[in-house]
Amino acid sequence: MGALALASLLAGCAQEAAPASTFVLLDGSRQTTADMKGKVTLVNFWATSCTACVAEMPQIVATYDKFKDRGYDTLAVAMSYDPPSYVVNFAETRKLPFKVALDNTGKVAEAWGDVKLTPTTYIVDKQGRIVKKYVGAPNFDELHKLIDKLLAEA
Repeated sequence: MGALALASLLAGCAQEAAPASTFVLLDGSRQTTADMKGKVTLVNFWATSCTACVAEMPQIVATYDKFKDRGYDTLAVAMSYDPPSYVVNFAETRKLPFKVALDNTGKVAEAWGDVKLTPTTYIVDKQGRIVKKYVGAPNFDELHKLIDKLLAEA
């Protein structure tokens, strides 16, 4: 598919603004949806008890490593039922290189379309719009092409 065809295909997508949310990171700091502006961000809802989430995490890390120097970021949001100690242990033992947030109240998952199934992944463009949602593991080749295209946009 040519770039023009892809652009017109994406133009037809209903791009909605990412919901205004405050993410509480493992180090206790906070990040908001507004902080994502100017970057292409992957927001991944996951749980340590989700085998598909654990299985896809190395590819999410590889994707982050591949694009991070070009204005790409990743935010992994642990589901409210995931014990914080499990999340911290997972992030530390796997040396996750990106931000990890705890959604203790479930309000973030609710704001992002009432996420119940994990993994659920959103791609947010530089303007703060959701351009793609994946339920289940994404096709990483397709995902990389999309990230590449979004990073190239002004």
